[in-house]
Amino acid sequence: MLLPSLLRRAHLLRPCYPPRRHLSRLLDRYGFVPPASLTSTAKEISHGTGAAADQKRRIKKPPYRPPSSLDRGDRPASHSDLPFDFRFSYTESSPDAKPIGLREPKYSPFGPGRLDRPWTGLCAPAVDTTLRSVDAEDPAPAAEKDLEEARRRERERVLGEPLTPAERSFLVDKCQKNRTKRQINLGRDGLTHNMLNDIHNHWKHGEAVRVKCLGVPTVDMQNVCHELEDKTGGLIIHRHGGQLILYRGRHYHPKKRPVIPLMLWKPAEPIYPRLIKTTIEGLTVQETKEMRKKGLHAPVLTKLAKNGYYASLVSMVRDGFLADELVRIDCKGLPKSDYRKIGVKLRDLVPCILVSFDKEQIIVWRGKDHDESIQDNMHKAFPSVLQLENAAVKNENVEQEEASSESVPGKNEHGEKEETSSDCSSDEWSEISSSDDVPDDK
Repeated sequence: MLLPSLLRRAHLLRPCYPPRRHLSRLLDRYGFVPPASLTSTAKEISHGTGAAADQKRRIKKPPYRPPSSLDRGDRPASHSDLPFDFRFSYTESSPDAKPIGLREPKYSPFGPGRLDRPWTGLCAPAVDTTLRSVDAEDPAPAAEKDLEEARRRERERVLGEPLTPAERSFLVDKCQKNRTKRQINLGRDGLTHNMLNDIHNHWKHGEAVRVKCLGVPTVDMQNVCHELEDKTGGLIIHRHGGQLILYRGRHYHPKKRPVIPLMLWKPAEPIYPRLIKTTIEGLTVQETKEMRKKGLHAPVLTKLAKNGYYASLVSMVRDGFLADELVRIDCKGLPKSDYRKIGVKLRDLVPCILVSFDKEQIIVWRGKDHDESIQDNMHKAFPSVLQLENAAVKNENVEQEEASSESVPGKNEHGEKEETSSDCSSDEWSEISSSDDVPDDK
């Protein structure tokens, strides 16, 4: 008897809430009726009738496939009339260096069937390699000479008349950092093949482009300037440190630019002979070990910064050999491949003998047959980069003074013919910077 009474009392004490459907009285107050499109039957009808229209409107895009896997069908391979061999890097890979093998099978970095030139593993030659004779001392000389002559004539035609000092200063001022942000960065790989396409793209918007050079290629800036002018057909009109201004020419037409097929990936590097040998030529094993220990304790000539400007390194090493037979260069923080490439450049430019790359140090030896007279001849034959830059700045100042002077050019106050004594003109400087002929040591 107690249990039913207690349940009845708890039911009476429980608060009573209104039904869930009466929580909002907006429907009763405004008489809102939902439209037919919100009802379930309308949704089902719309889905059923508009499915075919949605499929027609929404066309699915095909899945992305890399360019190397695309089926070219009946389209012919691209053809380029550029009269030089295509290489990945024109400053860091030399055709004179003969590798002893290839790390991977030969495959074209341009993609299968995308270029009408065969890939030899090192380059895509402009002259067919099957026409070369193995026994001849100068294989295919006529074809290569014709290409060089055609390249020279085309470059002279595009460049046209030389720039006046006023035109040159205007273009140089237009390409400075405070005027434009357009710039091409030349890094550790040097002047790559795809960079040629970037230069021509910049030439569509302006007559000159700024090129900033840093890293390993700056050890030999003369080679960088030569390859830039030779492969692009332009002219370097200004140079300050690692900053170059490359002019396209008076008769350059963007719509008539050469066809430059792009490399889709970096080709595999070939295998070259070892740089550091067990014994240095002319020394015994014990003498080689002692020289390497002595080189690690030699005073540091300089410390190289990562992605720095190394144009004065060759002249510093030559001067260091006047005081000691061993020179040590600190390369801590640099990638291993970078300071190995720097060592190869020093071996060819100084010249010197590589001793060791241990502990991120470049140790070079001047050799037993070192002669100071040879070094002096090398200094005279190849002026340092700083001397060339100072001469260029001096010539620009002289040209600006001559252009701004009110007197008649070529005559002094007395009306007599005046002879200006300058180190070298701007055209002569560009020829010096672009020359890569090494004199024979006698």
